[in-house]
Amino acid sequence: MDALIANMVTQVKKGDQEAFEGIVDLFKDKIYRHCFRMVGNGHEAEDLAQETFLRAYRNISKYNSEYKFSTWIFRIATNLCIDRLRKKKPDYYLDAEVPGTDGATMYSQLSSEEPLPEEVVTENEEWNELQAEIMKLPEKYRTAILLKYVEDLSLEEISKIMDIPVPTVKTRIHRGREALKKVFQMVVKTR
Repeated sequence: MDALIANMVTQVKKGDQEAFEGIVDLFKDKIYRHCFRMVGNGHEAEDLAQETFLRAYRNISKYNSEYKFSTWIFRIATNLCIDRLRKKKPDYYLDAEVPGTDGATMYSQLSSEEPLPEEVVTENEEWNELQAEIMKLPEKYRTAILLKYVEDLSLEEISKIMDIPVPTVKTRIHRGREALKKVFQMVVKTR
């Protein structure tokens, strides 16, 4: 897969737009999901994913092939999301009620493989709580947590994406997890 992507990047650098379309096809879903998890809004995530690919295309000549392409493009997406979050407070959450519905949340509008209704309710409640708490984390912890546990990236890849040393990545993941653990221990005690 890495060889295929490297070949596509080489072709893009030579001006082959179809090769870039292939890159977009390979990464569009992952980049969109990452942006969505970072900003919590589908429309903004679409905009950010598109901007990620535009920047990648414009700056493809700056891509250093010593690093994985996925690391490079995730870094672009992460930086765009962080910039967007810094410019405004997030006002959309997965557990926010969708206007014009009878209490439906954005999360409940996502497609699924139709588990039992009680499983969906339980899972939705747990996911909504987790997503809400992740969105409350400071951006540096939120980014590290999402890249590690949602995108399943290595510490080294996260280090490159966030442009921080690996020990700092470990610290941010640890502190983010501890903050989430404290919140959920308090929730369990109050139930």
